[in-house]
Amino acid sequence: MLKSQVFTSESVTGGHPDKVADGISDAILDAYLAADPHSRVACETLVATGLAVIAGEITSNAMLPVADIVRDKIRRLGYNDANLGFSADSCAVMISLNRQSPDIARGVNVGEGLYKEQGAGDQGMMFGYACNETPDLMPLPIALAHRLTKELTRQRETGRMKFLRPDGKSQVSVEYENGRPRRIGTVVISTQHAPDASMKKIREALIEDIIKKKIPARWIDAKTRFLINPTGRFVVGGPHGDTGLTGRKIIADTYGGMGRHGGGAFSGKDPSKVDRSAAYMARYVAKNIVAAKLATRCEVALSYAIGYPEPISVDVDTFGTGTVSTAKLDKAVRTVFGLKPAEIIAQLNLIRPIFEATSAYGHFGRNRETDVFTWEKTDKTDELRDEVG
Repeated sequence: MLKSQVFTSESVTGGHPDKVADGISDAILDAYLAADPHSRVACETLVATGLAVIAGEITSNAMLPVADIVRDKIRRLGYNDANLGFSADSCAVMISLNRQSPDIARGVNVGEGLYKEQGAGDQGMMFGYACNETPDLMPLPIALAHRLTKELTRQRETGRMKFLRPDGKSQVSVEYENGRPRRIGTVVISTQHAPDASMKKIREALIEDIIKKKIPARWIDAKTRFLINPTGRFVVGGPHGDTGLTGRKIIADTYGGMGRHGGGAFSGKDPSKVDRSAAYMARYVAKNIVAAKLATRCEVALSYAIGYPEPISVDVDTFGTGTVSTAKLDKAVRTVFGLKPAEIIAQLNLIRPIFEATSAYGHFGRNRETDVFTWEKTDKTDELRDEVG
């Protein structure tokens, strides 16, 4: 990182159009895993004015009312009023779901492909990242951006800010010096609101009751800018204002741009898809390395080939902050963590209907929810320290 730098990260609420799509895809995934833990799901969603389109491949012993699952999720996201241009009871639901390709299935199913063990569900590279900027071992910009969008949603759901509507975004710009956060330069919040709400009321409420209560005062000074609904009006929002697609918020889902991304989205994919499960594993490894104080900043890169049961490559980068050699860390990671697809699923207990909870406010940095977000545990620190001596 440069001696002086400004880094910005974005978060969006669960009612943002792309997150509506992610939430629907993961709600469908969870429903199938609950009914049949061996379900194979790759489910994509598109939402637009008065319309939800569900497409993809699902192989399962369960037969589920997908349209009902879709409407229930939309309702729980707050879209239950036809005046919003998109609502659970009035939108059309179109479904185009097929079975998983047998050519893919044979590479994933044990004993069916060229290799006896379960192979990766796809090829690609996955990255995990951790740093000691926050207690959750996440970069500060994305951690604070998620706090703001979570609070927007909480204020709307509790009715404390009655003018709020489901769609919203936040953005936090942090100034760094010598690789460490120093202050916040700008905070942006854009939120959908009721037509009769004044900008003055919205601005005062968001600055005083959300920003200043959720961002520690030490990061804010007299020069910090607050940009609230910078266009001056945000009444038309959600899928009525902008089409939403599954997998279009992969940077908000991960590290806010601070760590690299392999390009594969998470939502709607069962754990046999390494796009999802191996990205979770890479975070688990990186977080335990930082928690063990073997580095202050760490990125773990994994890659896989479809149908092949071993990772193609494993790379640990501590950006010069490591307390032991990279060679020792690489060896320790391969010893302490099982990196085969089947091992990842078992270690992280992924064959469960837990994924809807991940579809908004980030897949990482959820220390208080490790019963679901198992990849956030730091239970391998002693083993790592022992391995590196």
